[in-house]
Amino acid sequence: MPSLSLAVWSLPLGALLDLLLGDPRGWPHPVRAIGHLIAQLETVARRLIQRTGGGSTSKERLAGIWLAVLVVSFVGLVAWTFVSACDWLGSVPSLLGRSLLIYWGLAARSLGDETLQASEAPDLKTARRELSMIVGRDTAALDEAEIGRACVETVAENYADAVVAPLFWFVIGGPVGLWMFKAISTLDSMVGYRNARYRDLGWASARLDDLAALIPSRLAWLLIGLAAWVAGERAGNALRIGWRDGRKHPSPNAGWGEAAMAGALGIQLGGPATYGGVPGFKPLLGDPDHPIDRVTVRRSVRVMRVAATLAVIFAWGVRSGLFGTP
Repeated sequence: MPSLSLAVWSLPLGALLDLLLGDPRGWPHPVRAIGHLIAQLETVARRLIQRTGGGSTSKERLAGIWLAVLVVSFVGLVAWTFVSACDWLGSVPSLLGRSLLIYWGLAARSLGDETLQASEAPDLKTARRELSMIVGRDTAALDEAEIGRACVETVAENYADAVVAPLFWFVIGGPVGLWMFKAISTLDSMVGYRNARYRDLGWASARLDDLAALIPSRLAWLLIGLAAWVAGERAGNALRIGWRDGRKHPSPNAGWGEAAMAGALGIQLGGPATYGGVPGFKPLLGDPDHPIDRVTVRRSVRVMRVAATLAVIFAWGVRSGLFGTP
């Protein structure tokens, strides 16, 4: 078994790898493998539904439960096997293996870099293309202000999913807990939609993701407020607006980070957004004290990076026993 004093360094080492390397496009990544697994199992599930007489609501929801349980269990088993093998090899392989899983499980560097690539692209066509790779909304008709708003929203919302929630579940269950959450998050991103295709099949995945991110999203609100203070932004306003507007979002979790970021920067998020050709209107979060431009996006990324650093510090402190029993 590994030495605990050495194993606890896996979190700062993994976070450092994320800071230095990010997730370069084209590099292999476990999340892509999870996505492939989900796609294959979805095909199997739909075939089974058709063979049993077609897709009623109950049949699709049952298949969706089967899909979620199988994917999360399989990913947890693979992560546990990998960690156990590294532990069996000794302290140094354990440290390196655990660090690698943490590095793959965090995405602060990529979130900031890809957002800035979209915001600071040389022309609208490039900005729309870059933005389309990190958001779910339609980007073909967005103007510069709408691109800026989308950038800030994705930084604020994904901070919880890309940083806080993985670290929260790492504190709870180590690398295995982290990767079981990543499986849940990937399921939600692929099948957790409220459209005709996934309303029932993706119901279990969406509800599971809501539950898994419930506490981390509220922690993200607090951490963004603290990060705003460190970064010289409006910390008190971040906490006030986050508390006031965080519940307005249709998602039980997505609004907390967005509202806190809006308060920190003195801007308003939400408004018109089109998904899959269907126009919609996201709830307004924050107050329109200032317009959103490229400088605003840079400020949001800076707040997110400070908040990510604080999240790592707190998670490491708890996990290593500095703030409580590890």
